[in-house]
Amino acid sequence: MADYESLRTEVVNGNAAKVRETTKALLDAGNNPLSIINEGLIAGMNIVGPRFKSGEMFVPEVLMSAQAMGAGIEIVKVVLADADMPSIGKVAIGTVKGDLHDIGKNLVAMMMESVGFKVINLGIDLPAERFVQAVKEQDVQIVAMSALLTTTMLRMKDTIDLLKEEGLRDRVKVIVGGAPISQRFSDEIGADGFAPDAASAIDLCKALLGE
Repeated sequence: MADYESLRTEVVNGNAAKVRETTKALLDAGNNPLSIINEGLIAGMNIVGPRFKSGEMFVPEVLMSAQAMGAGIEIVKVVLADADMPSIGKVAIGTVKGDLHDIGKNLVAMMMESVGFKVINLGIDLPAERFVQAVKEQDVQIVAMSALLTTTMLRMKDTIDLLKEEGLRDRVKVIVGGAPISQRFSDEIGADGFAPDAASAIDLCKALLGE
């Protein structure tokens, strides 16, 4: 049985070079690629999430950890067919129409990806139709919307209303987040949940998919 402790530690430390080196060594030693991902790389990010939530780690450190984890995934991907890559579920994430903020949204996307979600990052300034298109064409299970301006918050409701009009609301979960968003607002517009930060978004998505 391989010792994945050092790989987990290097992910937490955000040391991409060491993560690459350790991942290669584990592969060369004949370890199962999926075990390297699950017990080493993702397990490292599972330490980062709670630390970020409790204020022990900050955004720059989390980004470094996510990038380090991604560096390891790229090496394992070479020996794994894409179909074999572990996936908890598929999420389409984006910032709503009129809003150009993407740092928080990108952090959520990276952290979701790092724990095993397949993430389609749609970008910023997105009309409701773009989210609906992702549900139709990409077969996503969760739509995650972000807004940082009070003036763009109601665009989230536009997306939910359009999902209903198109008969798609029942087949997808909708979560919302961003500085002006609250649980109360989430309830008012008919979303399935609200997450105040990236770590909470992961927990929420796992709960919504019954993980």
